[in-house]
Amino acid sequence: MKNIPNSSLGKMYKEHIQLILDKDIDGLLNQYTDDAVLISSFEKKPLYFRGSKELKEHFQGILGIQGLQTDIAFWAETENPTTLMIVEAIKMQTESGEATMRFADSWVLRDNKIAIHFAGMTQYPDGSVA
Repeated sequence: MKNIPNSSLGKMYKEHIQLILDKDIDGLLNQYTDDAVLISSFEKKPLYFRGSKELKEHFQGILGIQGLQTDIAFWAETENPTTLMIVEAIKMQTESGEATMRFADSWVLRDNKIAIHFAGMTQYPDGSVA
């Protein structure tokens, strides 16, 4: 992990990535509110995951990830309300081989947990751009 500030959100982001590497879905779910909404563009169309049950189903996809590497190109955070916006370059191993992508993720937190997560893929593994 590169270019992550030593802030509360920086620590939470590092923990988030480590939970993914550890395939700790319950740990990931603990970072989200019970009524959280995750909006994903992973499949080139909006996918909505609401609440712990749907988030848990979504996070099952992390089980095939190996060797996740993140490099933060842009980081912005606010305190009140607590928000995070990042642009990151990601490399990982999947069942299909190495995947390289770029994301623009944003979190809106409530009570130190993610209430809204915009998981925006801006460059897909096939090289196409959103």
